[in-house]
Amino acid sequence: METFWDWLTVFTFAGLATLLLQRSAEEEPRDHLWQYAPPAVGCALVNFLGNEGYSAPAAVLFVAVVFYIFKVLNVQLPFAKK
Repeated sequence: METFWDWLTVFTFAGLATLLLQRSAEEEPRDHLWQYAPPAVGCALVNFLGNEGYSAPAAVLFVAVVFYIFKVLNVQLPFAKK
């Protein structure tokens, strides 16, 4: 891991994998496995674009990945009001 994009996408993917494992252990899972594919592929694309020198498109795509994680997978921040 050499670049900023490597670190950013690995940490994001690790959080996504943790979320998947946590939610798959629930008695009644609230989402489907396929819903984790778009942000996982998005992390790979962000890393590729960032490492190739396309920082602006990588940043825009990263924002889209984070937006997807919060809106589609319904992640709640611990300090946010419900």
